[in-house]
Amino acid sequence: MNENDVKKGGLIRQEFGAMQAMAPVETQALAMASQAKAMVEARYVMAMQRPRNWDQVRQDVLKECKRPAFARNTSAYYHKPIGKGVEGLGIRFVEVALRCMTNMLIESTMIFEDADKEIHRVSVTDLEGNVTYPLDVRCTKSVERSRPAGDGTYLSVRNNSYGKPVYTVVATDDELLNKRAALISKAVRTVGLRLIPGDIQDEAQEIILAIRQDAAAKDPDAERKALADGFAQMGVKAAELTEYLGHALDACSPPELASLRALWGAIRNGEASWAEALDNARNQRDEDRARRGEENAVDAGAKVEADTGSRTAGLAAKLKSRGGTMKVDQAVAADDGMPMADLVTALSTAKTADEVDQVRDLARGLSTAELGVLEVMIKTRLAKL
Repeated sequence: MNENDVKKGGLIRQEFGAMQAMAPVETQALAMASQAKAMVEARYVMAMQRPRNWDQVRQDVLKECKRPAFARNTSAYYHKPIGKGVEGLGIRFVEVALRCMTNMLIESTMIFEDADKEIHRVSVTDLEGNVTYPLDVRCTKSVERSRPAGDGTYLSVRNNSYGKPVYTVVATDDELLNKRAALISKAVRTVGLRLIPGDIQDEAQEIILAIRQDAAAKDPDAERKALADGFAQMGVKAAELTEYLGHALDACSPPELASLRALWGAIRNGEASWAEALDNARNQRDEDRARRGEENAVDAGAKVEADTGSRTAGLAAKLKSRGGTMKVDQAVAADDGMPMADLVTALSTAKTADEVDQVRDLARGLSTAELGVLEVMIKTRLAKL
């Protein structure tokens, strides 16, 4: 064996009158590849030998949902302050359902990393159906705080809805760990729900909501106080809760208390913020007021139009019976009112204040001078009645 052979990392076996060269073998890489292959094969073999029973899966999942502690877990059913509110089954439910389904594989692998971000590929596989849903998750190595880092540095700054600065700073190891875990959990929830049958999800959701509302209905005062204390620990005052709800806290119904508890869980888990929830509630109330105003305006306009049409037809018929010059067809079809002469005739024959008001309603299309004269005649006529 010479020096060149040693540099190449090869091995040479020298015998009597013969020399044999042997290539190096990476035993560690080979062992890891064999182990990975064996694990994959074992999972699929076990899935084929022990297939799931869907009736048993349904019973196990619903039994878990009927536990009050699980149903009240804010991660089992979440609420986000988006629009009218976005609710749905959370990561804890997905974890329980996948465990009860058996033969499910959850994997998370980092596929890219640099100084600013990480990219993780999260996948959930049904080993029996050989169906995989992957999802790539981008996790930046920064967090938002109300003040710069301890040394005064920050990456960027913006103003929140209250006009206060929010600083983006480099995340510590613990902050990055929590952020990474939260993002991966959300991804597992998203892709996991695709593999859980919809009928089981619907039944589970009904059970969870029923238990939450039942607990709030049994002792609403205790639930209200617990929620007020829970929000107070996050810096949310009772007055702000009143503003969010649009009424006093003690006027909450059981469904409102259940929704409020779900919101508290979303804020505690970092999936929402109180500022976002309050701003969303204000915007929704403004939109509701605007929509109700438009509906009332349309209804009022339709009522005025109907009243005016009926008055026009009634007065025209009365004028015709008293020898007036305007025809019923003209009074109903024409939207420009009645001529001045007909208005004077109608006013002179008016017997009640309502008939005088009908004449005023038909004073459309007159000049400013005619309107002034008619108004004087109307006041005179009302004084004589």
